[in-house]
Amino acid sequence: MSEVISIEQELKKSYLEYSLSVIIGRAIPDVRDGLKPVHRRILFAMHELGNHYNRAYKKSARVVGDVIGKYHPHGDSAVYDALVRMAQEFSMRDVLVDGQGNFGSIDGDAAAAMRYTEVRMSRLTSEFLADIDKETVPFRPNYDNSLQEPEILPTKVPNLLLNGSSGIAVGMATNIPPHNLGELCDGLLHLLDDPHCGIGELIARIPGPDFPTGASIHGGRGLVEGYTTGRGSIKIRGTVEVEERKKGHSAIVIREIPYAVNKSSLVEKIAALVNDRKIEGVSDLRDESDRRGIRIVLDLKKGFIADIIINALYKYTPLETSFGMNMLVVAGNRPALLNLKQILEYFLNHRREVILARSRYDLRKSEERAHILEGLKIAIDNIDEVVSLIRSSKTPPEAKARLMERFSLSERQAQAILDMRLQRLTNLEREKLLEEYAELLKLIEYLKSILENEDILRGVIREEITDLKAKFATPRRTRILEDLEGIDILDLIPDDEVVITLSRRGYIKRTRMDNYQQQRRGGKGIAGVQTGTDDFVQSFFTTTNHQHLLLFTNLGRMFLVPVHQVPEAGRTARGAHIANLLPMDKEEFIAAAMTLREFSPQRYFLFVTRRGMVKRSALDLYKNCRSIGLIAVTLRPGDELLEVKEITADDEILMATKNGLAIRFRGHDVRPMGRAASGVRGVALRGGDEVAAGVVFSGGERTEILAISANGYGKRTSFEQYPLRNRGGLGVINMKVTPKTGPVIGAAMVKPEDDLLLLTSANKIIRLGVAEISTVGRATQGVMLVRMEENDTVIGFDLVEGAENVETEG
Repeated sequence: MSEVISIEQELKKSYLEYSLSVIIGRAIPDVRDGLKPVHRRILFAMHELGNHYNRAYKKSARVVGDVIGKYHPHGDSAVYDALVRMAQEFSMRDVLVDGQGNFGSIDGDAAAAMRYTEVRMSRLTSEFLADIDKETVPFRPNYDNSLQEPEILPTKVPNLLLNGSSGIAVGMATNIPPHNLGELCDGLLHLLDDPHCGIGELIARIPGPDFPTGASIHGGRGLVEGYTTGRGSIKIRGTVEVEERKKGHSAIVIREIPYAVNKSSLVEKIAALVNDRKIEGVSDLRDESDRRGIRIVLDLKKGFIADIIINALYKYTPLETSFGMNMLVVAGNRPALLNLKQILEYFLNHRREVILARSRYDLRKSEERAHILEGLKIAIDNIDEVVSLIRSSKTPPEAKARLMERFSLSERQAQAILDMRLQRLTNLEREKLLEEYAELLKLIEYLKSILENEDILRGVIREEITDLKAKFATPRRTRILEDLEGIDILDLIPDDEVVITLSRRGYIKRTRMDNYQQQRRGGKGIAGVQTGTDDFVQSFFTTTNHQHLLLFTNLGRMFLVPVHQVPEAGRTARGAHIANLLPMDKEEFIAAAMTLREFSPQRYFLFVTRRGMVKRSALDLYKNCRSIGLIAVTLRPGDELLEVKEITADDEILMATKNGLAIRFRGHDVRPMGRAASGVRGVALRGGDEVAAGVVFSGGERTEILAISANGYGKRTSFEQYPLRNRGGLGVINMKVTPKTGPVIGAAMVKPEDDLLLLTSANKIIRLGVAEISTVGRATQGVMLVRMEENDTVIGFDLVEGAENVETEG
């Protein structure tokens, strides 16, 4: 009769057995030697082959064949992959296999076939298998019960933390980073001296992982959590240097990359981001790495700040990665999540058990040898009688029995006497025998003290750890830095005053304010930006590096660019094209630009169009600007966005036209509207007139309107001379426009302490004090501000607040 089995119970039982097999026997390392079964079997097979560090290399295929034939009945590729990894300097903090041949690269290149490569154990690996023949660790039958293999290696090396481990089992995974051997030894010695120490004291001696690829760790709280609880996250950043080149150019050089990052993939990722313009300012990208180390070079365009590009590399590429610490191990034949102290305690306990087992073995062997020497000593002391007894015996068994009876010897002692060579009867050999016996008695006493005295046992462990550090410790490769959370790239950039220049054809640049010097009214100016013959400067204003640059296009779209990301250039340089920064259409250009520190909900944007429309919208509607821009205002057919200003509901607005008219009305006459609204009429235009400027009056010190004409004339007029009207009217005279003055090109609120920067179509810039410009009535043409060349016009201006009046160039 067949047995009835529950499928559910059988599946549970079978899957549980499978899970435990994967966890214990494949994917998770043992806490004692830090090895998975495949790595343990590889090292033991190499030991059995005599493939030691001071002997000849053997073909990898020979080692792999022994491993899969004797201990590990799995695929040869799995065993060879494990063998290769133990020989890779970029994978292991301290390699366990000394490889000869092609063992792959950090670019992800595969190793050569096992028939081509050769291996032997590294010098450090000899410490893994020391004393394995002294009954220090338990052995078990191999898969076919024909051989014995060790359940664990009697390692002197804290390999679990030294080289780390990663693996995925059923329902759980492990990810342990590598560490520095010298620091691990320091931590073990401290724990040995003070078993009740806190984890903080161990962290002071083991401050963090030490990756074979170097780089930097930004751990902070995540690292402490990892060491305290077994789980945590740390950030790894590649090492980057900035090299200064000729003519103001610079280059970013990546010297080290994060652990487990494929260098070739990193270079490809950077190249893709540069091509997609997500990383700006890179003119060339090269991988100059060789056997001496990693060297990835990014040549920068002139004017771009290296720190900004480095920050983008950390943000968008694997040059910065997170390492999730999950210190899951096999402890006591079951999976366990351990903290730093527990892992070190398990290793010390393992060393304690190994040393005790070794001492018991050595003690037994020493006592056996001493027992033999005692018998030999008796024989030598009674040599004549012993010789006579042996000669008179008919057979060796009879001689052995008579010796045992006559001198009260054991069977082993009697056999040793019978096996003794005649040369041992010389005086010299007798002295050696007595000396060996005395040394053995001392050794037996010492071994017994190890087994009986805990302090002496700790001393042996301490001596081994100290010797291990002296022989194999190497300097730390990975730098440990403070946690970078909360650090802004702006902290690296001074908030200097700068001039932003934008040409009609879209060339933009950022220039330090100290490149421009003040002049008297009527000066010729100094050379400004060198644009092409068919280009001119459209926007020209001052700001600081830490502000946001808001760029509004003629089609009503808005883009946001941090000021410090605008390419820096000299006073006469053309700058970089705006297409390198913004995804604009062919028929689109920047119509208005302004800077802002924060998007306050109590303030508004005032939009002014060429056809006299105005709109007021809250600033916070525009703070979430995507890289492709957003719709700032919906324009009517034939209209263009002219100007954008900051405003509050209590401010007043003045709109000035090209033909010299202006209208003043209250800000709250323009009700708040949504982001995509079109707005309302601000001024009625006649005779082909257009709006030249929109001015906001907020009270305060600036109480005068400065009007500038195309031919270099300007005047100051008190704001009170403009009557307050309802919006939508024709307005009043603002400036007397004549062929001599040319049309009005702009207007602004000023105070006498301000400085004025004028830009001409001949690319000349003049800086003068506002106080030098006469204050006159509305219906006047003003005074000449700058001497104009033939066919030259004023095309832009901006104000500088609180400058000193110093004449420098006339």
